[in-house]
Amino acid sequence: MSAAYVAGLLAAMSAFALAVPLPAAPTCGSDLAGSRHTVENTHYTVAYATTPDPIPVGQHFVVDFAVCTHAGAKLPQAVRVDATMPEHKHGMNYRPGVTTVRPGTYRAEGLLFHMPGRWDLTFDLVAGNATERITQTLRLE
Repeated sequence: MSAAYVAGLLAAMSAFALAVPLPAAPTCGSDLAGSRHTVENTHYTVAYATTPDPIPVGQHFVVDFAVCTHAGAKLPQAVRVDATMPEHKHGMNYRPGVTTVRPGTYRAEGLLFHMPGRWDLTFDLVAGNATERITQTLRLE
């Protein structure tokens, strides 16, 4: 084979590779049902959806969420979900339970926002000896 033939073959293969789109990386939490919301920090993205949506005042609701890593982070060994009202200096009257649906996907049940106003929904992600807290501020009317 001549060098010109090999160079032409490589050019054709490169052009074909550029013309064929690669599959897009899945979006964090793309398999969550309902309206998906995301919040992130340097190491993690948390995508979540609530049932019902919007969150009602004075009624229990569920948070389904996915934790996706970036910047070389590993999936957390444990996750916790909680919420507080910083302006009133109190949290919920209930402690939610979190179950693993599959690695990286979880369900928190037993949440209840007992009054309208600003709520900070927090996701605590425990990896090794470190806990990272990611917070989403919500306003209920």
